[in-house]
Amino acid sequence: MYQKVTTEVIEKLQHIVGPSYVKMNKDELISYSSDESMAPELWTMPEVVVAPANAEEIGAIIKLANVYHIPVTPRSAGTSVSGGAIPVCGGIVVLLERLNRILELNEEGLFMVVEAGVRTVDIQQAAREKGLLYAGDPCSADSCLIGGNLATNAGGNKAVRYGTTRHQVYAIEVVLPTGEIVELGGNLKKCSTGFCLEQLIIGSEGTLGVITKATLKLIPTPLYHFDALAVFTDLSKAINFVPNLIKEKLNPTSVEFMDNRFVKRANEYCRLQLPHWQDGYYVIVSLDTYREEELQDNIERLSNICEAAGATDILEADERIWRVRRSCLESTRELSKEATSEDLVVPVLRIAECIETVVQMAAAYDFQVFCLAHAGDGNLHFQILRGNLEKTEWERQLADFRKQAYPFVYSLGGKLSGEHGIGVKRVDYMETYTNPVELMMMKKIKQALDPNSILNPRKVLNVE
Repeated sequence: MYQKVTTEVIEKLQHIVGPSYVKMNKDELISYSSDESMAPELWTMPEVVVAPANAEEIGAIIKLANVYHIPVTPRSAGTSVSGGAIPVCGGIVVLLERLNRILELNEEGLFMVVEAGVRTVDIQQAAREKGLLYAGDPCSADSCLIGGNLATNAGGNKAVRYGTTRHQVYAIEVVLPTGEIVELGGNLKKCSTGFCLEQLIIGSEGTLGVITKATLKLIPTPLYHFDALAVFTDLSKAINFVPNLIKEKLNPTSVEFMDNRFVKRANEYCRLQLPHWQDGYYVIVSLDTYREEELQDNIERLSNICEAAGATDILEADERIWRVRRSCLESTRELSKEATSEDLVVPVLRIAECIETVVQMAAAYDFQVFCLAHAGDGNLHFQILRGNLEKTEWERQLADFRKQAYPFVYSLGGKLSGEHGIGVKRVDYMETYTNPVELMMMKKIKQALDPNSILNPRKVLNVE
């Protein structure tokens, strides 16, 4: 249904962004054919890659694509694990990396204005230097860009207390699928003026618009902080500890779970031998307060909760623990060239039931399954490795496992994705498990805003 990129289109793209920002060489294009999804069957070469400097150039590119009916795939840092930035229909890949400026940091107003190509870690650092906190904290913060965080509504380590990326945003600038540029939202504490369109665009994975700028919320950095590592040598005790912890109303900033497979593998990858690395299940709990007395009281309460839950050991977690946690997914890449990462989310109080049941389901198959979780907000990641399985058998077993796991997750009130997004990887499952009326509403919105279906097609929804 799409047209190919012609010499005429290339010339027009060069006129928009400059010849040096139009990439056509095969060796250059190949690096934009994939993301971090470890699913080679999804990888697709773009026909051309362009690197615009601002929203106006992006708007001109999209208008050109509409005239010639060429698909456009927005791309941040390519850290997606769901195929969200893969140009599955070919066409034009639009890079956001040149939109890399922090435009304003307002200490009195507690906000920061940034372009979409700024690294998340640089936003965090700029806030930190002023004694402030940007609470968005995906595990890929060192490499991902804020535009990608906004597009997928990234979660991360602090979501249990502060919410996901959408909760950190006052306003966005977005280029619509027809090329118009609009500012949505406002630097306001409350607003009941029409539809909340900025929140519609955030999390739409580049299918409803290309976010080019954002006004982010900042908060004063809590003065007192403590990271605890609760080690369990029994899976059941570890996973049942989490909902009990949430019930105690400690208001933790982070609650991160790692199963023993991840603990062992990530320790080996990082060349560490942390306590109980060979037999332990890790739960990392972070506490933040503005008063020292409150922190000391919370640490004591946390210690009592851990002991009552049957923790084998309770330690202060240093940076090595977080290094192991951040390295989990990367550590498995040495074990298998092909893998898939499930991103299931369930109500927090059902997380123990979900982990226990899905792990039991997975035990019947020949692939390897590793489990970690942003346990405080019910978001579970099952990293499933193909290993030496023959390709067709891998696909058969994986499909069969999902036919069991997905309905179970939905029976708990859960969903397919907590933070990684639907992308292209889960688009067919989106059709299967989403309420038909809800699906119809989303498709009508997509068709209304993108009548030619040129912006990040075949992601999230099948609308053709």
